Amino acid sequence: MVAVWLVHVGQKLLLCALSAVSLAGATLTLSFLQMMASYAYNWLQMRPIPSVSGAYPFLGHALLPKRGGKEFFQQVIYYTEQNRHVPMVKAWLGTVPVIAMYKAETIEVILTSSEQIDKSYLYRFVQPWLGLGLLTSTGNKWRSRRKMLTPTFHFTILEDFLGVMNEQANILVNKLEKHVDGEKFNCFFYITLCALDIICETAMGKSIDAQTNDDSEYVRAVYRMTDLLHRRMKTIWFWHDVLYLLFKEGRDHKRNLKILHNFTTNVINERANEIKRDEERKTDDKVMNLSKRKRKAFLDLLLNVMDDEGNKLSLEAIREEVDTFMFEGHDTTAAGINWALYLLSCHPEVQKKLDNELDEVFGLMFIFKARRKERGG
Repeated sequence: MVAVWLVHVGQKLLLCALSAVSLAGATLTLSFLQMMASYAYNWLQMRPIPSVSGAYPFLGHALLPKRGGKEFFQQVIYYTEQNRHVPMVKAWLGTVPVIAMYKAETIEVILTSSEQIDKSYLYRFVQPWLGLGLLTSTGNKWRSRRKMLTPTFHFTILEDFLGVMNEQANILVNKLEKHVDGEKFNCFFYITLCALDIICETAMGKSIDAQTNDDSEYVRAVYRMTDLLHRRMKTIWFWHDVLYLLFKEGRDHKRNLKILHNFTTNVINERANEIKRDEERKTDDKVMNLSKRKRKAFLDLLLNVMDDEGNKLSLEAIREEVDTFMFEGHDTTAAGINWALYLLSCHPEVQKKLDNELDEVFGLMFIFKARRKERGG
């Protein structure tokens, strides 16, 4: 009797297992067919665009990118020079197309469009860190968030932080001066730390002293996460979230993500509690005056911003925007400054003109201040 019951139960379990396998197989097959249909559509649409040589079916150019940042950068320069005669060129990372544009007129069509605001597939890899903030969101959420945050971009807010920018710039200059008349060196590291110091204080109202303490946990996590993102974008077998965690890079990504989010969350909570305490002590004129005199960081503005219906941002939404500004604010600024220095070094005549202009502007400022001081103004 027991044997018959066991056979009956075994048949049911086998049937359930086969059903689960069939369902999983059908789901995978459907996903594969959808991917292939999208690939075929994109391939036909982009067929007229010139392509980088060396593509394989389905893999595309996925085996081409060098692992190291320096080697990959040299690759980009090489293929750029090879295709300088065309307005754009495409490459395939697996079934995902990537297009490089060379002409300002071509890029302008995209950048000035109010409809082409969807981010590329590769942006999904920064979402675990930045969430769906201004950089990664689209559609109504992007428009609504952009409208809410527009007042926080006013230049008068930045003027309050000129002292911070000058202070950090002086630290940078002092560090660079040590290399004068010495061997060639990579200035990117110094400039990135300076940008991190400035954006931390302007975005979060918190000093991390990255230039004087580049070994802090948060600074190391920012550097490591940025490197991991670049590596993941270039490596298609890192794209699947579950598979990524099987690799050392995936586990490293998870660990650094926790450090970054914990840091931002703690800063937000500290500042929110501080504002709450200030509001509770509004009757004290001294506290009110001190609060008014204190410069407002981007985080302070986010904690008070409201939408059309009078709703404030959630703490998760605030973290998304603060993390977005931390990433965009230091990474793009540092890259821009480094490119500017590189171009100035390539064109000494322009460097001389810039040097003369700085002497002229700041020389006049010093003379004006000295005269005001003489007059007691």
